[in-house]
Amino acid sequence: MYFAALLARTEDGWEASDTELLDNVETLSDLADLAREAAAEDDTVLVLIEQEDAWFGVVRIDGEEDPRIYVSDAAAAARSSYGEILLTDELLGRDPADDPDLDALDLDGTEDGEDEEEDDDVTAEAVGSGEAVPHGPVGDPQVLDDLGVSVKELKALSEDALTAIAEALGASEVLETVR
Repeated sequence: MYFAALLARTEDGWEASDTELLDNVETLSDLADLAREAAAEDDTVLVLIEQEDAWFGVVRIDGEEDPRIYVSDAAAAARSSYGEILLTDELLGRDPADDPDLDALDLDGTEDGEDEEEDDDVTAEAVGSGEAVPHGPVGDPQVLDDLGVSVKELKALSEDALTAIAEALGASEVLETVR
């Protein structure tokens, strides 16, 4: 089960809204745009995402700055459609230029009139060249540091992480209204 919410900082505190990310968002850029729409002026907006007992993610958008992201378990998030949005090449330390050009691969050995029994080692090597997604946290562990959640506290969170984050922010009541 997934839960996603937007917490927008205002002059009066935090305002929360739930969101169906998959209906509105396909990329991190889409997510940042959605968060900016929820912001009053250029205030901070947090996107909180969790998959029950598996992983959680925090995306922080401050005005027009690039989103800051923290994901508690990249390997678990990689198996999730929400996680795919957050786990960018940059976050995982990958160079997009290192990805194989799938259009150029001879996946079944029969293109260009070649025999199917031809050596497939090159294809297997190219497809398998991507690095594995790491187990454990990735991203900016200081994403909430100035808001009252230290790096140590963030990394220690597991079950009910979003509730703990909301409590530290003083936003637990508004988060519960959208849960």
